[in-house]
Amino acid sequence: MSSTIFDYFAQVELPTPTLEVDEVLGLVSAHFGIDADARSLGSQQDQNFRLLSPESGRALGVLKISNPAFSETEIDMQDRAAEVVADHDPTLRIPRIVTGPLGPMSGWWDTSQGRFHARVIENIAGSTLMGSDYLTPDVVERMGELSARVSRALETFEHVATSRVLQWDLRYAGRVIETLLLLEPDASVRRFVQHAARRAQYALDEVRDGLPVQAGHFDITDDNVLRPEGERLPDAVIDFGDVSASWRVGEIAITVSSLLHHDGATPASALPAVRAFHALRPLDDDEITALWPLVILRGAVLVLSGRQQVRLDEANSYADAALDREFRVLKVAASVPSEVMAGAIRDALRLGASPVRSWSTAPVLRSFDRAVALDGGTVSPVNDDGAWLRASSIDDEAMALLDSGAEAVYLSAWNAVLAGAPTRTPSAPDTVPTGTTLWLSSETPIIGSVEISVVRPGVIALTVGDETLTISGSGVDTTVGVLPPRTRLFAQRGRRETPDAPHAVSADLAAAWRAVLGDPAPALGLPVAESPSHDDVLARREAVLAEVQEHYYSAPPQIERGWREYLIGVDGRVYLDMVNNVASVGHAHPRVVEAATRQLRLVNTNSRFNYRAIADYAERLAATLPDELDTVFFVNSGSEAADLAIRLAMATTGRSDMVAMREAYHGWTFASDAVSTSIADNPAALSTRPEWVHTVAAANSYRGALRGADASGYASEAVRVIDDLAAGGKPPAGFIGEPYFGNAGGVALPDGYLAEVYAAIRRHGGITIADEVQVGFGRLGEWFWGFQQQGVVPDVVAVAKSIGAGQPIGAVITRREIADRYRTQGYFFSSTGGSPVSAVIGMAVLDVIEDENLQENARTVGAHLKSRLEALGAEHDIIGTVHGSGLYLGLEFVRDRDTLEPATEETAAICDRLLHLGVIMQPTGDHQNVLKIKPPLCITRESVDYFADQLARVLATGW
Repeated sequence: MSSTIFDYFAQVELPTPTLEVDEVLGLVSAHFGIDADARSLGSQQDQNFRLLSPESGRALGVLKISNPAFSETEIDMQDRAAEVVADHDPTLRIPRIVTGPLGPMSGWWDTSQGRFHARVIENIAGSTLMGSDYLTPDVVERMGELSARVSRALETFEHVATSRVLQWDLRYAGRVIETLLLLEPDASVRRFVQHAARRAQYALDEVRDGLPVQAGHFDITDDNVLRPEGERLPDAVIDFGDVSASWRVGEIAITVSSLLHHDGATPASALPAVRAFHALRPLDDDEITALWPLVILRGAVLVLSGRQQVRLDEANSYADAALDREFRVLKVAASVPSEVMAGAIRDALRLGASPVRSWSTAPVLRSFDRAVALDGGTVSPVNDDGAWLRASSIDDEAMALLDSGAEAVYLSAWNAVLAGAPTRTPSAPDTVPTGTTLWLSSETPIIGSVEISVVRPGVIALTVGDETLTISGSGVDTTVGVLPPRTRLFAQRGRRETPDAPHAVSADLAAAWRAVLGDPAPALGLPVAESPSHDDVLARREAVLAEVQEHYYSAPPQIERGWREYLIGVDGRVYLDMVNNVASVGHAHPRVVEAATRQLRLVNTNSRFNYRAIADYAERLAATLPDELDTVFFVNSGSEAADLAIRLAMATTGRSDMVAMREAYHGWTFASDAVSTSIADNPAALSTRPEWVHTVAAANSYRGALRGADASGYASEAVRVIDDLAAGGKPPAGFIGEPYFGNAGGVALPDGYLAEVYAAIRRHGGITIADEVQVGFGRLGEWFWGFQQQGVVPDVVAVAKSIGAGQPIGAVITRREIADRYRTQGYFFSSTGGSPVSAVIGMAVLDVIEDENLQENARTVGAHLKSRLEALGAEHDIIGTVHGSGLYLGLEFVRDRDTLEPATEETAAICDRLLHLGVIMQPTGDHQNVLKIKPPLCITRESVDYFADQLARVLATGW
């Protein structure tokens, strides 16, 4: 053990102690007076063991055998720093020295490998964030908070040993990198690290002299924090081995670096940690500038130091296992220039966006009499009818505008472009152009005092003062000093020292990139694009809509376009829609759009007028059902349809009592809500039912009281309820239920269930109602209507949602004699139910289902998806079962496959993670623990495979 304060540059090589377990246990007994078992723990430079009671297996503490390079003074400093933090912030769990039978367990050992200092510190219960699983934004935020709390606690801490020089002290990162690069044998690693470090060092040098210094932990990383068992957020900080004095901002830089190797991590995903740190330990402007260069330099030191340690100590599995994740830290950190991240951090901290630089000289092109701006954004007509899937759609539009007389057509920088965007992306795609795209009608000379140079074939750089304008495109040639006509040109602005920039970036970093690069439009003599306005639609919605009219997700994307199975945000990101049975034939189907548009040009009025569409549609709809169901009522929603069906039962029988299945949802109108007993929609549903509603058990063969083969008993139980009502003088007017239990996630009713229940209802003169709002219209694949799976024919069918492909259409279909009985309740009128537009849309939906064979698509693609989900169930215990048929599937999550404890919180978190991966999914069921999988019927095999792949990723890497 050294007696002097450690200086890394005097001892670059730090081989770890490697004592055998038997020797360690003997020393523990001799020096500390306890008998224990030991389990080795990882460490890069020390040797650590968890000591366990031989009798109970209870953890007695963590034994740390310090590297002999570190002095006793430094070990004392570590222990004192831990005490200071624990005293300053008692809500943090911090390990202290354990007292044993012979006193505090800390002292010197003479071992077979020399003299070592050993001590036993408290074993803090819980688990680290070690590994590379996904970290949720709130966990990332907590990491920044912990970093700030420890920094604040150590702000005034002083000790002689804080002056030591560690390889992890970011003040010396440049020197450490230079030292280790000389020892790195892999040339490709040397090149990558050197390039990243050089740029970071350049950015850091501007502010390094003004950075505040204080004592700190400087190793608050994912493997040095602990969260209590069963909890997600860490509340403990361990391992004070790197305590020293260094730049204050280094604390959060080191914390941030440890987040970047986790699944799905990007530089932007670390910003919640920075915000949380800043809230408790405000960063000054120099520290903001320095933060990302320090993150990069930390990554470079990790890579080189880890590789050096493995070369020194091949048996060090801890260091070896870390190599890949350390390299990921550096790659992710270096993927965005420090200047850009400084701007992103300022934006995240709401410190104001950096101003966009003006162009101070004359344009390099002549002025244009007719320059036309193209809009390539999400709502632009250029992207209608799926044209956005073709990257060439923008070029086609530009050529058309040139043909119509435009001298120049341009697509502005910094506004998201949808054309050519990828359809299935696990991270935010690069949809925001960093330059201006330009098409010219004729050869156009470059003018002014401009220095022109060739970057590479097809790319030139125009330099004016310290500004550089890079122009690329097919046919770009400096020898003649002109730009070619009728070809796509891309102009990007920068300065001599500006880092190389991609042609497009993701929306979350676009503002920061713009502050660095600027807008090339004025250099081309074009108008500067307005910054995308921040229209907080969600805040406006919540301010004016009723609170109970909820929305998906706490922070939902703003969706402004759909196409087939895709929904598209204003930032150009395309999401896979796995939940939208409303858009049954796909979003924005051209035939549906055409039918609605044509009819709106003709007439759209209330349904009392005589027009052909309502008769045509009623005939088409009735033709999909058994012959006896020949009479149609049109309404506007599923709630109205269920309400009307109940009224028909009451009118037909002259009775008021209804029987409904528990855990079902039928709507929000008075009658449909009365028979809805899903506690997910109304926690007091069962206790607040009116007296005329009587419920039977949910016939759920997986989760209900009767399971498996015993589920056949649900029918006899329901029949008993119906018979008892009749015997008690309250024969029911009818029974309403989903023929395929959609609200529970697509659970098939037990075979024969509806046959027995319908027979009992009819025996007492009642009416049977099939609520097909969710499961009907071909979604089940094998059957067009849900009741067909049960081999029955109801008296009344209520349907909505999918029949209108987003248009509010509902219908009730029944027998003529039942429909005629409604007269006893007065007349029926729905102003827009069956309106001309609704009717033609309804017919177009039926046409598409038939012509595009969507029911068969539901059967085959749904079967493939179900098999993929069942395969996941074999790998992950959280999957209880897979419900459903066709494209109405339910994936039920449980915490225990025996007790079936619902995994409610986990399901919500999985849905949130899927959104980050580009998949829209929501939970259903009374316990909100079932993924309701009901995408548009046109969904492809490739899309369901993407969903299954991303779900597999979530289940493997966390949520």
